[in-house]
Amino acid sequence: MTFPLLSRQALPLLALSSILALSGCASAGETGKKQAAASKTSAKTKKVVKPVQGDEFANFSQWSDVSSFIDQMVEKNGFNKQQLQSTLNQTHYVDSAIQLMKPAPPGKPKNWAAYRARFVEPVRINGGVAFWNQYADALARAEAKYGVPAEIIVAIIGVETVYGRNTGNFRVMDAITTLAFAYPDTPNRTARMNYFRVELENTLLFARDEQIDPFSLLGSYAGAIGWPQFMPGSIRKFAVDFDGNGHIDLRNSPVDAIGSVANFLVQHGWRSGEPTVFPAKVDMTENWQRFINQGLSAKFTLKEMKEAGVTPLVEPPADMLFGLVDLQNGADASEYWLGADNFFAITQYNRSFFYAMSVIDLSRAVRAARNF
Repeated sequence: MTFPLLSRQALPLLALSSILALSGCASAGETGKKQAAASKTSAKTKKVVKPVQGDEFANFSQWSDVSSFIDQMVEKNGFNKQQLQSTLNQTHYVDSAIQLMKPAPPGKPKNWAAYRARFVEPVRINGGVAFWNQYADALARAEAKYGVPAEIIVAIIGVETVYGRNTGNFRVMDAITTLAFAYPDTPNRTARMNYFRVELENTLLFARDEQIDPFSLLGSYAGAIGWPQFMPGSIRKFAVDFDGNGHIDLRNSPVDAIGSVANFLVQHGWRSGEPTVFPAKVDMTENWQRFINQGLSAKFTLKEMKEAGVTPLVEPPADMLFGLVDLQNGADASEYWLGADNFFAITQYNRSFFYAMSVIDLSRAVRAARNF
C-alpha cells in the first residue's frame, strides 16, 4: 500500500504501522491448499466480500471541518454541493479504524527474524509460483517495459495481500472519512488528518473519473485498495491500465496490479538492471553508527562507508551510492546490508527496512521455487 504510514504488522520496526494491515496481510498459518485456490483468482472473478459495518451514521456534513471540505471540493473540483453532502451523510464513522491507528504500546524489541518468518513462508512462496505461472505474460511485459524484475512485483503483491486473498473489507469512504476528521489524539494528528483529507478528495475524484459508486470501494482500515493495496492518491498518480480495457481496476484486475506496482517503483527511483542490497559487516570500533537513521535514500559512497568500518561481504560496484540497512534481531546480533537505490525504492511502498527486505527475500524464494 502505498502511503507514508506503516501497518501494525510492521510494528516490530516502527511505532505505528502497512499500513500493512493496510495491506491486510494474511497470517503465516494459512494452508497451502487455501493459498493455491486463492492464487487462481482471475481478473474476471469477483469475490463476494462482506463490508465491515460502520458504527453509526455520523451526519458528517454537519461537522464544521467537513462542511469546509465540501465547500473546497465544490470550488476546486466542481462537485455538486447537495450531492456531496448526501454522500458524506451516508458515510459511517468507524471506531475500529480509529483504534487500529492508535500507536501500539511498547512491546518486544525489534526482531527481523520473526518478522521475516511471517512473510517468507510456504503459503506466499507457493502462491507466488502459482501467481507467476498464471500471469507470466503480464509479468514479462511489465519487466520489459519498466525494468522491474517479475519476482519483485510478485513478492510485493504476495506480502501485501497474499495474491489478492486479503484485500480488506472496510468501506473506503467510511475509513478515510473517519480518519480525515476524527484521527486519534497523537503527536502527528494534524498532519495525519490532512493526509487523509487529501486521500478523501482522491477517493471521490477516482470514483467520479471511473464512474463508480465510491461506497463500492473496499479496502484496509486506512483505505488501501486492491491486490497491491494502493491508497486512492497513489491509484490516481501511479496506477496504470495494464490490461488495456480502458479502466484502472486494482480490485479485480491482477494485470492492472502488476503494471501499477512496476510503475510505482520506477516513479520512486527504481533503476533497471541494478541490484538491491549487498550483505555487510561493521567494525564496532569504528564510526559506522553515523550511517544509521539517515533516511530512506542511498547517499553514501562505498569509500566513505569502508573508511567508517562498514565492509561489504560481496563487493559492489564502486560507483554506486548506498545506505546502511540495520536489521535488529532482538537479543541476537543485528544484520547489516548496503542498500542501493532499488532497495530504497521498495521502502517508498512501505517505509520500513523490514518490509523491503522481506520483499527481497520473498522474491528470491519464489524465483528459486519456480526454477526448481
